[in-house]
Amino acid sequence: MASNLVVVGQGAAGLSAALAAAGEARRRGVAVNVTLLEKAAEDQAGGNTRWSPSYMRMASPDRVEPSFIHDMLEATKFQGDETYFARLAAEAPATVAWIKSHGVEFHQPTYYLAKGPPRIQPVGGGLAIIETLSRAAKTAGVAVRYSSPVQAFIREDERIRGVEIAGEGASRKVPADAVILAAGGFQANPDMMREHFGHGADGIRLISPGTRFNTGDGIRMALGEGADKSGDWNGMHIEPIDPRSRNSAPVVLVYPYGVVVDQSGRRFFDEGGGLVHETWEAFSRSLQFEMPGRQAYAIFDKQLYDIPDWQRAVRSEVPPVEANTLAELAGKLGIDPRVVIDTVANYDASAARDPAIFDATRCDGLAATRELVPPKSNWARPIIEPPFLAYPLIGAIAYTFGGISTDDRARVLRGGAPIPGLYAAGEITGHFYGTAPNAVSVLRAFVFGRRAGLEAIEFLAAGAG
Repeated sequence: MASNLVVVGQGAAGLSAALAAAGEARRRGVAVNVTLLEKAAEDQAGGNTRWSPSYMRMASPDRVEPSFIHDMLEATKFQGDETYFARLAAEAPATVAWIKSHGVEFHQPTYYLAKGPPRIQPVGGGLAIIETLSRAAKTAGVAVRYSSPVQAFIREDERIRGVEIAGEGASRKVPADAVILAAGGFQANPDMMREHFGHGADGIRLISPGTRFNTGDGIRMALGEGADKSGDWNGMHIEPIDPRSRNSAPVVLVYPYGVVVDQSGRRFFDEGGGLVHETWEAFSRSLQFEMPGRQAYAIFDKQLYDIPDWQRAVRSEVPPVEANTLAELAGKLGIDPRVVIDTVANYDASAARDPAIFDATRCDGLAATRELVPPKSNWARPIIEPPFLAYPLIGAIAYTFGGISTDDRARVLRGGAPIPGLYAAGEITGHFYGTAPNAVSVLRAFVFGRRAGLEAIEFLAAGAG
């Protein structure tokens, strides 16, 4: 008799899990029915992945950097699981090759403007992942059920034996001998956001349409089974966006090259404190939790337009606010012109060094003088050439860090030991602390989604289900 494997969630992690499981079952000659349950309707399915550019931190499709594991531990303030990141590094090349074998192509794009860790990207971004791997999974025999929000486990004799789907008027039950959770974080759950981040957290804008399906259901279910917690429950990946935009993830990542002022017209942080992926989380959190009105403004002059390919770092379809004078610009922003003029004049006086050394692609050392408070450590050139420009900025959340604990085999842990037949991958798991390692979210979803699928078939083939 065939065993039943249920995968919850159709993002990168869930698709990898289902596809890997179907392939492994066929290779072993094991009869397993693989069912993928997706909360969204088919035309909206894919969670965050569907809308993500899906950069992946690899030196090339067949290797990661030698410093990868150390870089992951450093980014997670050395609270991350070294074994977990070692598995990620070891299996990334084979996983990418496996994804390519199913029709996803990769290239090495230029990442916004700033140089940093090398990255690869699927051609067509996250949507290409969802469309290509969904077709491959269905061809491999995976049964995909849309509009199927999983709400609870079915338990018999202290074992998970299935899941319940919330239906119209009654729940529907799906049998399972093993379950893989890949349902994302809790950023779209107002109660959980308030609980872990405090007042105002429930009002953070979601970065993409797919993010609204990440309501923490899988986390809640696993914790109900006694699963251990992992990750920084006060951590999130949040980015600065243009609130005027209707685009998905309309980031504005040119703010290091100008000055950022609050609604009073004053600067409040070091815009040049690091490459954009090193400062965007702290900056965006300050917008949400510290700024009056939860909004700030990045101000530039004509020199922004002179930065080669500057548009790569702006995904808003709305052009910047533009004016011939700072006073006019401030008026359009609804800020006291006198304060803005004074702020920029003070900055200009401290930034009057040789602008020829300006380099938007790296920390160029073009720092303001020590008199400037707050300081500006890089890219400090005067704002003097009209037209003057501004982007309004707010923070938008991509995903949360707090989740359920898994080992390097994607097994969900309870008291440090695996819960039989329960696996998890992607943003639903913890492992991130402090800041998100840059360009790792989708990569780990692929690697540990695939690993979860392989481990689940190993479990079922042994007759453990």
